[in-house]
This record gives sequence, structure tokens and C-alpha cells, in this order.
Amino acid sequence: MIPRPLLRLWSTFCGSGLLLGTLLFAVSLTPSLVPRPFALQVVLSGVALAAGYGVGVCGRWLWDFMELPHLPRRPRRYLKLAWTLISLGIAVVFLARAATWQNSIRDLMAMEPAGGTRPIMLGLLALLLFVFIIAVARCFRFIARRLTRGLNRFVPRRISIVMGSTGALILFWLVVEGMATRLILNTFETSFQQLDALVESEQDPPQSPTLAGSPDSLIDWQDLGRQGRRFVSGVPTPAELEEFFGEESAEPVRVYVGLNAAETIAERADLALQELIRAGGFEREVLVVATPTGTGWIDPGSINSVEYLHRGDVASVAVQYSYLPSWLTLMTRPEYGAETARRLFEAVYGHWSGLDEAERPRLYLQGLSLGALNSERSVDIWDIVADPIHGALWSGPPFRSATWRWITDNRTPDSPAWLPAFRDGSVIRFTNQDSTLAPVQRGWGPLRIVYLQYASDPITFFEPQSFYREPEWMAEPRGPDVSEHLRWYPIITFMQLAADIAGAESAPIGYGHTYATEHYIDGWRAVSNPQGWDDAAIRRLKAAIGDLGD
Repeated sequence: MIPRPLLRLWSTFCGSGLLLGTLLFAVSLTPSLVPRPFALQVVLSGVALAAGYGVGVCGRWLWDFMELPHLPRRPRRYLKLAWTLISLGIAVVFLARAATWQNSIRDLMAMEPAGGTRPIMLGLLALLLFVFIIAVARCFRFIARRLTRGLNRFVPRRISIVMGSTGALILFWLVVEGMATRLILNTFETSFQQLDALVESEQDPPQSPTLAGSPDSLIDWQDLGRQGRRFVSGVPTPAELEEFFGEESAEPVRVYVGLNAAETIAERADLALQELIRAGGFEREVLVVATPTGTGWIDPGSINSVEYLHRGDVASVAVQYSYLPSWLTLMTRPEYGAETARRLFEAVYGHWSGLDEAERPRLYLQGLSLGALNSERSVDIWDIVADPIHGALWSGPPFRSATWRWITDNRTPDSPAWLPAFRDGSVIRFTNQDSTLAPVQRGWGPLRIVYLQYASDPITFFEPQSFYREPEWMAEPRGPDVSEHLRWYPIITFMQLAADIAGAESAPIGYGHTYATEHYIDGWRAVSNPQGWDDAAIRRLKAAIGDLGD
């Protein structure tokens, strides 16, 4: 026998809502772009169940509003029981298939098969989350009804309904915005700020005058921040360069300004310029203005690769603008970092453009993820058209990138959305794991821009419009790292891709949002055109500093 409290609780639920919610729960278990951690799958499935239920409830309300006929009570109860049993059957079948679907992604990414998705635990936890969401929704409904009844004493019924619902919405928004969102963001920011101040025991201040934080530097070692200290400490040493090339090589210049190095953005940008001048950055063959990710991190492979390709004769400069992870910043504060990137570029470009053209370094931009977005935003083409920079390497460009989106939308018709071909390829090219940067038509022009992106990167290929339409990148042929089991479903695909953003770095190196040094090497080779490298030498470099293995 089923306990009476459970029967009473079941009787309060909408049968069509349960069925539709279960359908959305079921398809939420299907694969998307990256392997989904267990906790993330629980959240996605629980929210999908609640979303489907909500749509079903809205459908029933619309049916009642239109005064359409209902079945008698007893047949309606039997129909609801039938829908409940069908829902349970659907849930069981799809939960049993969940591991197979997740392994279809893991196989493409050369990962070990999942040990199991714990289907019973997954189903129970998702159900608990669903109940919590429904409880919150019913709390909202209770407050709206109480406000409506109170207002109905003074205003007409329909006006009181509108005012009561609006009042409940405002109240809930204030709670979410004022207590939840701000509390979460402040907690994240405080935690990452403390982490940024941490100095690892194995890190000692550099002694070379070409590095920020050295005794000759204008910036204290502590003021570089955690990611700045990592960036500076990761520079190839003269001994490492000499061992690889078999001859003496130049020592790279690395400049990094942390958030605590100066009070304002303008002061940090000016400090970066003065430090770059002091370290001899404008006397190198190549100068890279790098824009960090949200936490201030610069992918080591993105800089190490260009330093090796140019035998150490490279200077790079970056300024931190945030402590938060890129995905969180992207979803909550997408404008973060644009002003810092713009101020830094203006400072560096202003000095660079005043130097003798025959003696100054070639100037490039670089950024990953949110860094790519802000790096794009740092340059106004009309300000540099008379004296252009030499190029850019942007990896994992976020879906919010207006420039990237426009180029993708205006690609040549026979190229896929996940690897576009843009016009004659003389200015802009796209590449992925397979290095598609071979010369095309007229070859490269003086300004070279490369987008490095993986088809499985949700930071790049999330689309808000996937809520109601299939994204173009899902059409055949698909990217080599996208599961053949991935299908588009209204509402759910949007939710899956949003969840993938949070789990984008769960993919191994060379997939998802985790970019490989080998692929940076290919990108920089095309962008900066280093001399003296053939394919055999490039393979040797990849074997020496790459991170994919054989």
C-alpha cells in the first residue's frame, strides 16, 4: 500500500506536467558537447524535470482558461495514473542508457569509459531538486494569492491579480538578486582574491631583468598576483632554449601587472607600459599583448609556443582585470575586462606606433576564452588602419564575441559553422585539432588573424537561440569531436549547452575548452611566420613542449 501522505502529495501534481517533465528529464541524459560530471548532471536533470512540469502546468491553465471540457473525475484519475506509470518507465529506460551516451563523448576524446552514472542515485537526487524547485514555485504562488486577496479589497479583481503577481515577482527577484546572486558572487570573488594572493612555496622571485617581479622590476613580486607569478615563473630559461636549439638564444621578456599593483585601470596600463620599456620589450622581434582569462590566467602553451618559434626573441605583456573564472564572468559580467584590455592596447600601441618601423617589433594580440573576447574589443580598426598591427591568435572565442559571430555568419556557404572559411582566407582563418591552416587562394596578407576553436567547446558554441531552433554547427558534417548521438531538442539543448559551459574544462587537453600547446604552435606558425621551421622541426618542437603525448 502507498502511504496516504504520498497519495495526497501525488494528487496535487499535474499529470500532463509530470509526463512532459519526465520527457525533458529523459532527454537531458543524452550527450551534448563535453562529458558531464555527476553533480552537474543532477542539477541539469532536476531543472529539466521542473521546467517540463512548469510547461505542462501552464498548458493545463490555458486549457482551463479557454473553458475547454474535462474528463469526469474517475477517468481523469486513471489517466493521471497511466501517465505516472508511463513517466516512470521512460525515466528508467533513459537512466539505463545514460552511461552509454556519456561514453560516446568519452570515446571521441580518448577518455576511459565512465565507471557508471549511478542511475538510481541520479534519479533520486534529481527528484529531490525537482521537489525543492516546485516548493519554491508554490511559495511564490501562495504569496501572489495573498497579495491579490489583500489588493482585491481596494481594486478590481483582474487589476489585483496583475498587481499581486507583479509584487510577488519583485519580492522574489530582490531575494535572488540581493541575497543569492550577490552572496554567491561575493563569495566567489573573496575566495579567488585570497587564492590570488597565495604565493606557492616553490616560486621564488625571478632574477632576470627581463621579467616582472625581479629586483630590477617596477612591480613587486607580491603584486603580480598568483596567476601573474605563474606566468612569469613559466618562462623558458636560456638553458632550456639553448638545449633545444643547440645554440644561444634570446631570453624572453614577460611583463604582468596584477590587480593590486595599482589603484586604477589607467595606472595599471601605464605601469605595464613602463615595465615593458624597462625590460626591453620593444627591442624584441615579436611583441604580444596578451589578455588573460577571468581569473588572470594565461595559458602557458599560448605563450611558450610563440617564444620557442621565435627562439626566445619575444616580449609579452598582460594586465589582470578579475579574480572570477571566465565562465562565471561571462554569464554574469560579460563587460568585465574590456576597458582594461583597451587601455593596455592603447598604451602599448601608442608607444609602438611612434617607433621606427624598421626597428620596432611585430605586434600581435592573443587571448583565450574571455581573454579572446576582450582582446577583440581592445582594438578599433579605424584607429589602426593607417598603421596596422600584424595579427592575432584568439582561442576558444566566447559565443558573445560580436566579431567572431559576424565572421561565422558570413562564412563561405560550403564551410561548416564549426570551422568556417572566410572569403579568400588572406586575413582570417579558423583551425582546430587537425590544423587546417594550409595556404588557400592568394595566401596570407600582411595582417593575419587565426581563431583556434574546437567543435566540442561549449564556451564558443553555446547559442541562446538553441532554446527554440537547432544550431547550425549541429548540421552534417559535424566536428570530429562531437558525438553522433547529440540531437537537438527544444528547451533541453539550451539547458545542456548552458550546463556544458560550467563543465567546459572537464574535457581532456585538446577538446572542449582545454586547448593544447601543439595547436597553439600551428596557430602561431601561421600568424607570425617564424623563419627556419619546416614540418620536421615543428614535430620536434611539439614533442618537446607539447602536452598531448604520442
